[in-house]
Amino acid sequence: MSTPPDPAASPSPGPRSHRAAVRVPGVLRTAAAYAWRLIAVGVVVRAAFAVLGQFHRIAVAVFLGLVFTAVLRPAAGLVARFLPRALAVAASVVGGVLLVLGGLALVGEAIAGQRTTLEREFVSGVDRIERRLEQPPFRLSPTVFDDLQSRVGELLSSHRATVVSTALSGVGRVVEVLTVLALALFCAVFFTHSGDRYWRWFCEQLPGPARRTWSVAGGTAWRTFTGYTHGILLVAVTNAVLVGLALFALGVPLAVPLAVLEFVAAFVPLIGSPVALAVAAVVALATKGPVTALAVVALIVVIGQLEGHLLHPLVLSWAVRLHPVVVALSVVAGAVAAGVVGAVVAVPLVATVWSVGRALRGRGEAES
Repeated sequence: MSTPPDPAASPSPGPRSHRAAVRVPGVLRTAAAYAWRLIAVGVVVRAAFAVLGQFHRIAVAVFLGLVFTAVLRPAAGLVARFLPRALAVAASVVGGVLLVLGGLALVGEAIAGQRTTLEREFVSGVDRIERRLEQPPFRLSPTVFDDLQSRVGELLSSHRATVVSTALSGVGRVVEVLTVLALALFCAVFFTHSGDRYWRWFCEQLPGPARRTWSVAGGTAWRTFTGYTHGILLVAVTNAVLVGLALFALGVPLAVPLAVLEFVAAFVPLIGSPVALAVAAVVALATKGPVTALAVVALIVVIGQLEGHLLHPLVLSWAVRLHPVVVALSVVAGAVAAGVVGAVVAVPLVATVWSVGRALRGRGEAES
């Protein structure tokens, strides 16, 4: 006769069977593993930006010093063939400063020489725009513009103290910018003269196994940064020359200052050049009419195609191997994080980090 099974002897669900019942899918485990790592990286990056935000003027000065060094170092090396290194660096720095001051003097002379003509053409251009807006299909009343002018006058008179304080803060900003530029030039002098010796000294202070890694990373970062700086400088000069010649041929006032604006804006890839040419289109509309403004808009399209499909692939492809989508996202992210400075710094920073990562990964695969 068989006995019924003893409930106490039957296996009870233990921790192991419980874990099997609630087994986590492999995809979810992998996603969770990557998620916490991404969170950790985000926290570190956020902390780094917070620290840099407290010393952003020093960070900007060092960045500009590296840019000046990338531009001046080849010239200093060339002059050093005939002069001592210190004199070669001094001659390169003085020559660069004189070149920049000469360009600013040329822009100021162009603005001063065309001020009267520009004021007359701008006033007549605004009158033309108002008359067109009064005609079909807009049919705006002339009293709208008179009311707008009176409101602007009342706004300025009622906020006179705010305008004065804003102007005074602008003077403070100018002093701040000049201080940063002076510090950047000071750094560039020493970086140009003996920056490689400073880096070797820094690597020698590290533990033995880390010296080679930091040496490879530093060399790769500097090659990428200098390649990007030389490339974007060539792109900016090309854009400025083309824009200046086109605006001069179209008879647009302030062609030289607008060309300089295009030169500066070209350092913000994909976004800066169209913004600068949009300013030129507004000036052309106010002074020369819609036909010339449409020609400038066509120039925006041509310059954009030339920059995106010829200059950037030919000049920057060997230094910056980034997809255009990555470049656009980097510029926007940099602008959101740190304004105009962030937009300028974002692409060379991302390109340098990417190149260093590739170099270190290739070195690790070669050693394994």
